[in-house]
Order: sequence, then structure tokens, then C-alpha cells
Amino acid sequence: MTKLMIYGATGYTGRMAAERARAAGLDFVLGGRDETRLAKLASELDAEHRTFGVGDACAIDEALSDVDVLLNCAGPFMRTAAPLMNAAIRSGTHYLDVAAELDSYRLAEELDGAASKADVMLLPGSGGSVAMLGSLAGHAATRVAAPVRLRVALHVSGSMSRGSAISATENLTSECLERVDGALAGRSPEELRDFDFGAGPKACFPVTLPDLVTIWRATGIPNIETFVHVSGDAFPTGDVATIPDGPTAEQREANRYQAAVEATGADGTVARSILDTVNGYTFTPMAAVEAARRVLGGEVQPGFQTPVGLFGYGFAETIADTHIVDV
Repeated sequence: MTKLMIYGATGYTGRMAAERARAAGLDFVLGGRDETRLAKLASELDAEHRTFGVGDACAIDEALSDVDVLLNCAGPFMRTAAPLMNAAIRSGTHYLDVAAELDSYRLAEELDGAASKADVMLLPGSGGSVAMLGSLAGHAATRVAAPVRLRVALHVSGSMSRGSAISATENLTSECLERVDGALAGRSPEELRDFDFGAGPKACFPVTLPDLVTIWRATGIPNIETFVHVSGDAFPTGDVATIPDGPTAEQREANRYQAAVEATGADGTVARSILDTVNGYTFTPMAAVEAARRVLGGEVQPGFQTPVGLFGYGFAETIADTHIVDV
């Protein structure tokens, strides 16, 4: 396998992924809907580009005809994941994305059989919080005997990109969920819980994160709860269409991400660990391109996979300045 396509390459995360792919020396092509912006970026990066929308199945199939790995950076993923996953299965192209929306992972579960039959891998969440929290959860799970419960919280700091804000706004009506005895179940969004990210306890609110699918799939732990603590202006107010593309390099540098986990064993033993890493918008394109590089190198398993299930619990710590410590 040699060729990577980055779809949504002119977006905030897509552009950083394309720049990363160029720096890594990968053979890649840019994809997107806006010919003018795409051609400009392609010229800057000395790369090929292909313009097509996700509403034209024939155009997608033609664009993917010689592509080995597709990295989808075009959100909201509730609009792009289904047509691109299905096209990837038709064309024999391995699919990666950076989605933070649960529906993308439920879709990958539904398409698991078809993807396996076509010898195609579906790897949603190849970068971002799914890679972070999966690595942290997997690490903590090894510290207790027969883990039965896992609670994990993400500390989000700094400002949000326009694309993430639009995706979050469109998913606000999603039900608040947890995993209970292996099944997804509703829960109250008012049940706050304290987590210590390394500087004292912080109140975190329960949210529906895709890790309810990916951590369960990777570890088999039957009871999983996911939380978020937000600091700064991470969730913008007002018209999200008017906010900047995303935080500047200086803003990302000033706002690192942390995550905390509690793993409980069958005997009641509790293990706690903390992950500290670069800003999520710095981590995501780095992790996604590293995942794509490894897939291009042959690290592939057909069907729906998770980053830590494919690359191991240490995957996040191979990205930038990322560390896991036990507390």
C-alpha cells in the first residue's frame, strides 16, 4: 500500500494532517469539496488533489479507485462517515477518521461484517480523544484483576475549532449514555463526579463519548462511564459560524489536555492513572497521520478496529509529548 487520501484537507484539522503527511514523506492526495481552496493547498504542499462531494457515490468511487488508505477529516461526521465508509468498502480502501461523534462508531459496528468480507479496515477515531482515552483506559485496566468498571474523564482546555463547535451543536440532543453490564443505557447528565487531573479534584459532568464503544470493544470491560471537565472558553457561545477556524499555535501550546481514569477490579481494587499530553488539536492530526503511516505499512486487521486494539495500549505515548502516570 502506498497512497493516502486526506479528505476535508482544507479544514482546520485536515490542513494540519496534510502538512504532517508531507513532513512524514507519505505519498498522499488531497480531497475535498471546494476546488479553489483545495487547489491552493495542493500547490502549497506540491500534492495532487481531487474535488468531490460525499453526495455523489460515483464520484467518490472514482476518486478512491487507486487510494489505499482514506483519512476522513471532514466533519460533521454524521454527514460524511456513512458515504465514505461505504465507498471505502466498495473500493477496497481502508478507512480512518478523527470523529468524536458516537454515531460514527455505531455505524462502524453495523458495517463490521461487510468490511471484513471486503478485507477492509474501519478505524474511526484514529486520532484525538479516542486514541488518548483508549490508551489510558487500557493501561489502567492492566493494573487490576478482572476489571469490571471503568470511569474516565477528559479535561478539555482552550478554545474550540469552528468545525468541532458545529459538530457539537448538531449533536447536543444526543442522549446521555453509559455502558452497564455490556449494554448502552441512559443516565442523568446531572450526576457530577470529581476527578483529579494532577492539580486537585475537578467536578466533571457525564457525556456520551465514543469511548463507550471503543474502550468496551478493546477491553471488554462491561461497565464504562465517560466524563468531561471544561476550562477556559472550550465551548463557545453565540453563532458558531463566526468563530475562527481554530486555536492558534500559541493558544494550543498554552492549553494542554489531561485525562484521568479509575479502573475497578472484581475484588473492589481501584487503580487510578492520569494522562498528560499536548493540546487535542495538536495531538489529533499527529496521531491520525501516524496511524495512517502504520496502516500503509501493513498494520491492518479487517473490519471495525480501535486504535489501541490495533496498535496497543501504548499508542498515545508514541505521539508528541504524551505521558501516563499512576496515582
